Amino acid sequence: MRIVQIENTNKKELFEISDRPKLGLVCITHSKEIRYRTVTRTRYLSLNETERQTTLRNIYTDNLSRLDKAIDFCQQHSIELYRVPSGLFPLSDWEDDIGAAVLAELSGELARVGKRSQELGIRIVIHPDQFVVLSSDSEQVLANSIKILTGHAQLFDLLGLARSPWALMNIHGGKSQRIDRLVQVISELPDNIRNRLTFENDEYAYSSKEILEVCQKSGVPMVFDAHHHICREGLETYDEPSVVETFYAARETWQNPAWQLVHISNGQNSFSDRQHSDYITDMPSVYRQAPWIEIEAKAKEEAIAKLEAEWLVGE
Repeated sequence: MRIVQIENTNKKELFEISDRPKLGLVCITHSKEIRYRTVTRTRYLSLNETERQTTLRNIYTDNLSRLDKAIDFCQQHSIELYRVPSGLFPLSDWEDDIGAAVLAELSGELARVGKRSQELGIRIVIHPDQFVVLSSDSEQVLANSIKILTGHAQLFDLLGLARSPWALMNIHGGKSQRIDRLVQVISELPDNIRNRLTFENDEYAYSSKEILEVCQKSGVPMVFDAHHHICREGLETYDEPSVVETFYAARETWQNPAWQLVHISNGQNSFSDRQHSDYITDMPSVYRQAPWIEIEAKAKEEAIAKLEAEWLVGE
């Protein structure tokens, strides 16, 4: 274990951080072992009420079983972080409330799966979709964004996951040049959302510097994405000073730096290509100091295994 010192609310504290970064699996496996079912809105709207209930109950029950299997997979492959798909239970927030009722029926099984993930030490996180824009000046967009986050928070509550950044819900800043608006909206969110919320820098709307300001003002942790950063800033290496500086600045936004999560991807066709590659062949040196890293690579568990064998060897 490494000991790090961080200043929180003008008080210096010491924290233990694992010697080896823990690598996280994103949603599905490269193999067909972990896959989830869904239903389109068009198909759903063509069904009558009884058919809708039956369809969602079958999908939810099946996907919950697959989530349980994903936890098994992570345990078997020594993966300690798993990002659940944002569409794990499709249309659970639909206005007819059928999906919400079906989830309530499954509350006991959801609690069992969540408890099991905790007992196995597998950290569960989620990345809500791009429709979440808390900085929007449209009341309708904002209301829909909060509705989406409310659904995810209720799911995490049903799973019995902590209302803290340990079980984080990570989003982007949304509409640019709305820092004060974003901070205000965050302050008004209910606890089961706000206490789990994290923000990630992106290539377009919010640079690392800007999202760091949001996090510092709102008290929300920052998930640093080195690839978004180099794309946004036009950098040629992950070892630019600003990558190192931002990594440590982001760490200071975490009340418990041992929970700090970062993202990594590589460009598919060039270093700064925004499309993700199959594997991670280029890693920021400073990421050896990261407690948790989500691996955003198309080869999924194969990319993780390659990093374990090559990048982490000798750690």
